[in-house]
Amino acid sequence: MKLAPTALTLCASVVLAMAAEPSQVQSADDSAKVTDLEVQLLRKNLRDQKKQLVAVNLSLTGDEASSFWPVYGSYTEETIKVNDQRYDIIKAYMANYSTMTDSAAASFIRRWIGVDEAAVKLRVQWIPKFEKVLGEKKAATFFQIDRRIGMMQELQISSQMPLVAQ
Repeated sequence: MKLAPTALTLCASVVLAMAAEPSQVQSADDSAKVTDLEVQLLRKNLRDQKKQLVAVNLSLTGDEASSFWPVYGSYTEETIKVNDQRYDIIKAYMANYSTMTDSAAASFIRRWIGVDEAAVKLRVQWIPKFEKVLGEKKAATFFQIDRRIGMMQELQISSQMPLVAQ
């Protein structure tokens, strides 16, 4: 797989895009704050990098490519919705983690897991659509790539978030 070099850039961007330091989220200094617009631009950049990784690692014939990329675009639109939920959870967590109550912590982790479940459910729903345009082996390869990238992003995000204070 050719994921390594570009994947490192992708992971570094994830940290900036999704997990601002608490001081950046709560700071009154607007120059230190990561704005929603900046996050949206960084997320778009991540999607572009992911698309490049898929293109490099998924060998497609001309006919496969003409069928695959529109399906990929629709799938990406659906993943954006799931990732919007993830970003909202992270944003709320980072704004409130230092004063988090027991019930807020319980709600946070359930919502976080719920987003993970939604991402898995989305992939399962899209498997037949990708198999239709790519065949089963290439669809499996695509989902391996998609999952690896998602796992790298998740690791980067999670490692940048402070643990719930006990």
